[in-house]
Amino acid sequence: MPGFLCDCWPSLEIRALLCAMGCIQSIGGKARVFREGITVIDVKASIDPVPTSIDESSSVVLRYRTPHFRASAQVVMPPIPKKETWIVGWIQACSHMEFYNQYGEQGMSSWELPDLQEGKIQAISDSDGVNYPWYGNTTETCTIVGPTKRDSKFIISMNDNFYPSVTWAVPVSESNVAKLTNIYRDQSFTTWLVATNTSTNDMIILQTLHWRMQLSIEVNPNRPLGQRARLREPIAQDQPKILSKNEPIPPSALVKPNANDAQRREVREKSITLEITVSRIKSAPDPKHQLWNPEGIKRNKKQKTCTPNVYHTETYMWQTETEHTVSRQTLKVCEATVAGQLKRTIS
Repeated sequence: MPGFLCDCWPSLEIRALLCAMGCIQSIGGKARVFREGITVIDVKASIDPVPTSIDESSSVVLRYRTPHFRASAQVVMPPIPKKETWIVGWIQACSHMEFYNQYGEQGMSSWELPDLQEGKIQAISDSDGVNYPWYGNTTETCTIVGPTKRDSKFIISMNDNFYPSVTWAVPVSESNVAKLTNIYRDQSFTTWLVATNTSTNDMIILQTLHWRMQLSIEVNPNRPLGQRARLREPIAQDQPKILSKNEPIPPSALVKPNANDAQRREVREKSITLEITVSRIKSAPDPKHQLWNPEGIKRNKKQKTCTPNVYHTETYMWQTETEHTVSRQTLKVCEATVAGQLKRTIS
C-alpha cells in the first residue's frame, strides 16, 4: 500500500535493514555423502528481503502478501542397480501457529490448529494436500526410476508464503461496517530434504531447516479505504536456519490432515445480535446430538429433534456473550453453556 512504510520507519533505514537481513543461508563447499551413496552438494534457504505488502483495493476484504521463503538443494543420486524407485524432495510441517484478527471491542477471530495447540502432536503436515508427505510434486520433488547406469544430478526447490484475505467487517455478522483493527500472525515451520525408497519405504533425512514468519498490521477502520492499514514490526523476517544436525520427522508430519484442512476458525463476539443458519445432516436420534434451546434464546421455529437420514435447517437469533467455532471439515452442530457464554461448535 503506498505510504504505509513511511508510517513505520524512514525508507532508507528499512532498505538498510532488509539488505542486512536478506542474505541467503547456504551450506556448500564440501559435499556430504549419506547412506546409499546419496550426495548433497549444496543447500540454500532464504526469505525474500522485502516487507509484507498490503492491498486495500477491495471494500470487502484486506489482502496481504508476505515475502517468500525459498529453499533449494543440489543432489546427486548414484547409479541404481535394482528395479527401484527413489523420490528426493521437500517435506514441511507447521510446529507453531498464532493467527488473530482483532475487531476492536466487537471481538476477534482466529485460525487455530487444536491438536497442535493442545500438545497432542509435535507438528502438522504442510503438504499440498494431494502428494503426502511431499510439499508438492513439481519442482519440490525428483523421481529416479532404476535401474540406472550413471549418477543422476538434479536441483529441487520450493517456496512458501502467505496471501490471505481478511474481512473488514466482523465475520458472521450481517453488518458491512469496517471494524478490523489489528492482524497478528506468527508461524514456525520445519522443512526437511528427504530421500525415500518407495519399494522399501526407507527414508533418509538429508537436511533440516527451520524458518518463521511474523506479521503485525495495525488498522484504523475509520480512515478512508486505501489509508487504513500499516505494517508494524518486524518489517524484515529472520532468515531461515540450516541445522548442522538433522531432526527426526514426527509421524504427524507425514500423514493427513494437512494444516489447511485441520485448522479451525474461532470467532468471538461481544453483546451483538446474530442470526445464524445451521444445517444438520443424517444424525441419529441421540439426545446428546439433538438441537437444544437454552433458556433465554428466542427461536423462530419450534424445537426439532434429529431423526435418521433427515436434513433440516434452523435459524437462531440471540443477543448475549457469544463464541462461535467453525471448522473447514464441518457439518455437526452442538450447543453448550460454558462459563455463562453460549458456545456454538460446528466441527
